[in-house]
Amino acid sequence: MRMTQSIQILVGSACILLVEAFAPVHASAVDQLADLTGKAAASVTLLSRDNFSSEYLYNVTVRNDSADPFVADSLIIVLDRITNIAGQDHENLTNESLLTRMEIIGQDGTTEDGKPFFRVPQGSGPDLTPQSVSLPATVRIRNPDYLIVFTPFFRVMGQKREPPKQKITTAATTPVPTPPKPTTDKLIQLLIKKGLITAEEGRAVSKP
Repeated sequence: MRMTQSIQILVGSACILLVEAFAPVHASAVDQLADLTGKAAASVTLLSRDNFSSEYLYNVTVRNDSADPFVADSLIIVLDRITNIAGQDHENLTNESLLTRMEIIGQDGTTEDGKPFFRVPQGSGPDLTPQSVSLPATVRIRNPDYLIVFTPFFRVMGQKREPPKQKITTAATTPVPTPPKPTTDKLIQLLIKKGLITAEEGRAVSKP
């Protein structure tokens, strides 16, 4: 009975380790993602604006401008700042961030510094290859200050796909040639030297 329980615990632990090893990157691992500024660019397209609710709908795609592939399901876009028509990201009088004044709808989480992020949908492949563009992420922003014209700016975070480890191949060992067997004459000379045969017997043996 105890052995059966031990086997069940062992199997269960192995399953948990396998799940953790092959699980995708989740929101809890956002702090482990790299800032891809300069390597990936976010392109923002305004799809619609609801004047009644002052809600804006955007499509945001990511372009891989680097020479390395990125792990597709690790990519996120972070709403880094919002600027007004003068290009400022804060209120002049209160110095309040414009980003904190906006209502961000449907975000997938927040970064350590409190900025909302959205996950980039994974395409047909496991990676976002160099010079390719991702599927769009949908971003909704509600502006309580109806008269303010604003522009959202995003930065991209994710993981670079590491190249596969090269297998270390052992060099083929050159077989060591076996020393040639002593010739008949050398063997005879050795036997004579050892006193095992006489010189006359040696000459008789060496004759063809």
